[in-house]
Amino acid sequence: MSLKLRESFSAAHEVLTVREMNWLGKRNGELLGLVTLKGFEVFVTMDKNLPKQQNLNKFAITIFVLVGINNKLETLQALVPLVLEEIKKGASLGVIKIENK
Repeated sequence: MSLKLRESFSAAHEVLTVREMNWLGKRNGELLGLVTLKGFEVFVTMDKNLPKQQNLNKFAITIFVLVGINNKLETLQALVPLVLEEIKKGASLGVIKIENK
């Protein structure tokens, strides 16, 4: 997640990027392990293949996969309110695909 996309989230949520955590270059499984170990409740990604590549049942975290027509900032920013709505509703553990319909 870019710093600019991070700014789209509500100030009520602490949002950190992989870069800020010094986790660049980590593979998905290792990254999800670190996120879980550090106590994060939510992981947001644009990697549509993540659910196919990992056994996500072993991670006690909610994973939001942002699916837009492209990965431009404006496209992804439009998905952030949908993520926040799911969090407010009490999103369950596992993968939640977020896309404009």
